[in-house]
Amino acid sequence: MFFASVTSTYTDIATSVFSSTIASKAWLATAAIALAVVQVSTGARIFGKLERLVPIQRPYVNRIHRWSGRLAILVTLPVAFHCIFILGFQTTSARVLAHSILGSFVYGVFTVKVFFVHDRAHPRWVLPVVGGTMAAVLTSLWATSALWYFTNVRFGF
Repeated sequence: MFFASVTSTYTDIATSVFSSTIASKAWLATAAIALAVVQVSTGARIFGKLERLVPIQRPYVNRIHRWSGRLAILVTLPVAFHCIFILGFQTTSARVLAHSILGSFVYGVFTVKVFFVHDRAHPRWVLPVVGGTMAAVLTSLWATSALWYFTNVRFGF
């Protein structure tokens, strides 16, 4: 009974802005991807790359990186709720299977990234690799869900 009321509340909130819960997932995932672009750009800038393309100085670039990451994770939470508790792990097609597997890894990769951000006893190359892995997993999730939705179902709210 409790789960039914939570899912109906989620559906009511999602459909107050979007045409369906699936549309809300697609747009929130797209917002996460846009924030991931900010993450990759500012992360590269923090590591001394893209200085001309991202001419933001410290400590501002660090703050932008931190807050864009927080917002990216925040907008993925309703998406994850819908995927985990409403749809569940599915194997109906290769795309859906790949999406389910990638979705199983996203918060694990995020946890590893946060661990390496706070742990200073690792080689300098580890954090960009873990951050790049996070961006790759998130992009692959987006491609197997939101991009597919926008190109095969409906491009709209």
